[in-house]
Amino acid sequence: MTTTTLAVLVPLLPFLGAAAGLLLGRRAPGFVRPLAVLPTLAAAVLAVLVAARQGGGDTIAAATRLTPTGSVPIDLALHIDGFAALVAVLVGVVASCVQIYSTGYLRDDPRYPSYAALVSLFTSAMLLVVYSGDLMVLLVGWEIMGICSYFLVGHYWETPEARAASLKAFLVTKLGDVPFLIGLFALAADTGTFRISGILGAVAGDGLDHPTLIALLLLAGVAGKSAQFPLHTWLPDAMAGPTPVSALIHAATMVAAGIYFVARLLPLFAASAAALTVLAVMAAVTMVGSALAALAQDDIKRVLAYSTIGQLGYMAGALAVGDRGAAVFHLLSHGAFKALLFLAAGVIIHAAGTNSLTAMSRMSGLTRRIPDAYWTMTVALLALAAIPPFAGFFSKEAVLVAAEHTALGDRTVAPAGAGWTILVAGLLTALLTAAYATRLWLLAFRGRGSAAPDHGRQPLAMNTVLWLLAIPSLAFGLAVVRLDDWFDGHALTPTAVTAVLGTGIALVGGLVTYAVWRSLSVKAARLPAGPATPETVAHPDAEPALVEAEALQLPHPASGPTDPGRPLLGPLHRHAADGFHLDAVYTALFVRPVLAAASLVRFLDREVVDTYVSGAGTGTNWLGRAVRRAQTGNVQTYLSALLAGSVVLAIAAVLVAAGA
Repeated sequence: MTTTTLAVLVPLLPFLGAAAGLLLGRRAPGFVRPLAVLPTLAAAVLAVLVAARQGGGDTIAAATRLTPTGSVPIDLALHIDGFAALVAVLVGVVASCVQIYSTGYLRDDPRYPSYAALVSLFTSAMLLVVYSGDLMVLLVGWEIMGICSYFLVGHYWETPEARAASLKAFLVTKLGDVPFLIGLFALAADTGTFRISGILGAVAGDGLDHPTLIALLLLAGVAGKSAQFPLHTWLPDAMAGPTPVSALIHAATMVAAGIYFVARLLPLFAASAAALTVLAVMAAVTMVGSALAALAQDDIKRVLAYSTIGQLGYMAGALAVGDRGAAVFHLLSHGAFKALLFLAAGVIIHAAGTNSLTAMSRMSGLTRRIPDAYWTMTVALLALAAIPPFAGFFSKEAVLVAAEHTALGDRTVAPAGAGWTILVAGLLTALLTAAYATRLWLLAFRGRGSAAPDHGRQPLAMNTVLWLLAIPSLAFGLAVVRLDDWFDGHALTPTAVTAVLGTGIALVGGLVTYAVWRSLSVKAARLPAGPATPETVAHPDAEPALVEAEALQLPHPASGPTDPGRPLLGPLHRHAADGFHLDAVYTALFVRPVLAAASLVRFLDREVVDTYVSGAGTGTNWLGRAVRRAQTGNVQTYLSALLAGSVVLAIAAVLVAAGA
């Protein structure tokens, strides 16, 4: 079988699995789980075969004309280089792990068939984005992911949080997609093609008339999809969906699509120094702001959500300094340990019976009851904090090295100012990342309160997936730094300066957080410990998904006495916990004016337009009643009226003639 055929089957198999799952979900429920797992798993295996055959060498390209358009043609095309091959493997592996994990996590959910089918469709759409060689076909996968995210985030539609989060995710991403679509059309108008190879050729030949305008329009869509400032606000709220969905969105699909798109078309963005500068500033604000917000959150999944935003900022920062190898390296590394973090968080939520970090800090015994989640999440948090030799260390250092080279003038793809911006923001974010990773670990596994009820051992499928994802979280960085051919041919090994500086800063952040926590714990130990409240403890027999759905309806408690986040942030804590009030700003600037305009339109429609329509109807009704009264059926009356009318007309004619 040719490589092209294998590549076509990679996105096709999950799509067929999704279609079959929707058709057979009610009629043959026994086939739902095999149809969810096997096509996705087969797609992952085929993606590995495609990557092995591509080998980081020449791009695999194939195309067929879809239909005549009369202007710019649209082709069903493949464009598989080393980046595409590796990202497809990531998507396939993470999606397979999510599907296997979900068979245990949602085993008693009556809506599991539709959920599994949507996850398969989501996976197929992302694989289409990764392999597509035509931007219009890529846009199809891009939009299908947006639709799937709406339904998956709103899976627990009974809760107002899930309904609001799904609508917000859809609207915010669509807000970015509008300029994105305009940018695609403008790009096609300049280059005469939607084919990626043709566009890159036009860029190399200086065939773009408006590179800055096009790049900025495309960046708006990237900011929406990849949750970059200022369109990142939908991602923390999207945690209202099931935890496996969060793992899929954050690790391998949706948010990775924007970063991958920029990496694929990086020469286009590099043609405009202004666009790279804007991207650098956007990435720096995203990194630092999200890290501060993560340090103040009380919900474990919101901490991880803000963490994802910050790590995406690192990837965008690498692209801003013109190094797509470092960006994709961190994308792959982050996908492994972030999927592990979210799936381990699902185990913690079930074990603790709560969706809140602070509530868990008042419990104990989780470490002994969920050793699989404890050890694997520890590995993932070390990778997130960029502690060597875990995967996150190598990929994050690759970003810092790229920023260092640009700042010092060793690379001239991007302005030196962009390099300094990313380098300083990256180091500060490394400090904050280690701090909130340490805080999460301490509050989740070192709580000193009443023991939570024992919900029993987790399903084997869930624990198995955790250990599978722990392997790349530990060893992926060591393997990739030796595969230069896959990353534009340049080495991704860290330099001594960035390695020592980055690791030292991370250790400082972790140790300071631990010291503050120890100090607070000593003070709290002198106070009498209260029992766990009914609001923070779920039913011992509750399923993980039911625990999560119930937790969505609980308010987030205030920071507990052993939470080091508040003393670390000081007066900034309240603002960081609320995401620096960006939602309130959007409400004041956009939501309220739109609602006011809608109220005005409703008033005009009801009180003005309806009044004219009702008046016309009333006048016609009155005229009809008058005419009906004249219809007596008496011939003499009719003749009298006719004679009277004739006399009136004759008099009028005489008067007019006399006046003339």
